[in-house]
Amino acid sequence: MPIINTSQGVGGILNSFKGLMEGVEKITFVGTPGFCTPFAELLGFVVRDKKLAFIPNLDFEKARSISMTSEGMQLGEPIDAHAEAVVLLGGLAMPKIGVSPEKAKDIAGKVLEGSAKIKIIGVCFQSMFMQQKWDEVISFDYIINADLAVEVLQT
Repeated sequence: MPIINTSQGVGGILNSFKGLMEGVEKITFVGTPGFCTPFAELLGFVVRDKKLAFIPNLDFEKARSISMTSEGMQLGEPIDAHAEAVVLLGGLAMPKIGVSPEKAKDIAGKVLEGSAKIKIIGVCFQSMFMQQKWDEVISFDYIINADLAVEVLQT
């Protein structure tokens, strides 16, 4: 896959994601509960004017809305997860989670059923989708791949 943009930090991830979602009305995130949920809420913040959903693991029937509240972006009521764009979050691809790329591809197809406009986006850290070869099974339109550098300072 060719690199079409580079940036740094959380702002770089968010701005890149917002640009990819232009023209999309409804977005469904798919990820692991707990680990991926905050990333869906963070990404959802920059597209909060759109309809947003989160599917925990691959359980289509457990989809919840993501909406802006006075406490920030939060999961809400059950929602129909069909959308124009599906965002697969990298936590799903971690080996200890046990999700196959074939099953993720199936849920992405279910989310996109009936939509004339479709986008499959991956958002991961440390090249997780490429390391686990998900990019060889799923026809991602785009993958946002970020690296984290961590410093712990003692003062």
